[in-house]
Amino acid sequence: MAAVALPPPAIALDDQSSALAAGLKRFGVALGRAFATLGLVVVMWQLFVVSLGENLAFSTRGPVDVWRYLFGTNSGPARHEILSLLWVTLGDAAIGLVAGTVGAVLVALAFNLYRPFEQGLMPVAMALRSVPLVAMAPLIALIFGRGLMTVGVVGAVVTFFPTLVNMSLGLRSAPQQSVDLFRAYGGGRIYTLLKLQFPFALPSLFAAMRATAPLAITGALLAEFLLVGTGLGHAINDARNTFEYDAMWSEAAVITLFSVLSYAVTVGIEGAVLARFAPDRARAAKTGA
Repeated sequence: MAAVALPPPAIALDDQSSALAAGLKRFGVALGRAFATLGLVVVMWQLFVVSLGENLAFSTRGPVDVWRYLFGTNSGPARHEILSLLWVTLGDAAIGLVAGTVGAVLVALAFNLYRPFEQGLMPVAMALRSVPLVAMAPLIALIFGRGLMTVGVVGAVVTFFPTLVNMSLGLRSAPQQSVDLFRAYGGGRIYTLLKLQFPFALPSLFAAMRATAPLAITGALLAEFLLVGTGLGHAINDARNTFEYDAMWSEAAVITLFSVLSYAVTVGIEGAVLARFAPDRARAAKTGA
């Protein structure tokens, strides 16, 4: 009897579509909430500037001044320069975010496989985390120089520790009954870790990334401000030194806006990933939100 060719199952496509829809929905909700909060901050900022009167008018700018600087007559060159510097800073932040997150995930997996390793190194990690980044920055520059490597290390330091703690807790959140079931059917420690515990840890991972994505931008700004002399961090410092306050406040406003966007984008990616790889955890996260 000739074999009958069956059509390929559509479940994978349906899963991908639902994951994309979930991600877009969460992105839209997060973006709406973020911009509502940002709008309130802008109103309060403008009221604060108006209330200052002539006291700090020389050095203080409000949202209206920033808008005129970026979108007023003959503002094209200034806007182009800020956007060019912005991509440098966002690239620096992305390097630090990826390096810190990947490193934290790998170390958390190692901690879970070898508990004595965690007991010995986690206190050291927490002690290092308590050192202010401003104090560590000169040491980082002394070791790695004043180039792209330094920016990546600063960003990785900012993102590594929150992700490590959250990921370690998330890996331990899998029900013990499920772990025992995997072991009873012959699943090894690594197989159980990757197939069971890692999906349970995804909400914890993204909870950390919601915080570390804006923090990575802050770390990039700090490295540019103090160490490497590139990007918006260096431009803000230069504008302050040369009393170009319109440029300084505009650059700060632009990077703040993109920090808000980075949070919303992370929330959107979280919704898509959880809906695709951990649907039960996605529903729990949505209920908690």
